[in-house]
Amino acid sequence: MDISWPHAPPHDCFAPGMYMVTAGTYMKLHHLKSRARLRYFCETLLDGAAAHGWELQAWAVLSNHYHFIAKSPLEGKGSLAKWIGALHRKTAIHLNGLDETSGRKVWYNYFDTPLTFQKSYFARLSYVNNNAVKHGLVLRAVDYPWCSAAWFEKNSTPAFRKTIESFKTDDLNVFDDY
Repeated sequence: MDISWPHAPPHDCFAPGMYMVTAGTYMKLHHLKSRARLRYFCETLLDGAAAHGWELQAWAVLSNHYHFIAKSPLEGKGSLAKWIGALHRKTAIHLNGLDETSGRKVWYNYFDTPLTFQKSYFARLSYVNNNAVKHGLVLRAVDYPWCSAAWFEKNSTPAFRKTIESFKTDDLNVFDDY
């Protein structure tokens, strides 16, 4: 019997619920290094979420990685692995076309975490909305156009925003070594 060790983290997204996803580029290269590339990736991420039945709650797209929190569809309409696979394929083809590097590996892997506790969800929501601040790209998250912070500020109640902002993210175990 030949049993091989998996080369990637398992993606066991079978149950409906809330998930946090983190993905990075291969070798941490900055493939999303321009405003146009960041805009393209964000639009593709948002369109893909809708097409696969996922409801985005927060997102942050940086030049070499991204995070998002999304609610899965109740029925089996949209597998996370299929959605991420389609997202990575489409964006890799587009980026490789821009750079005239057909077949280059763009994405490394992704990590998904089911969020089963309210405090965990709230802390990670804060973390994702403020990721550009964490990486020193802006002083205020709402000033970074490729994340959900401005959308969150506009669409959530002041009380909910205050609750989310009160959660500390220093002790979170999120892979974000970019």
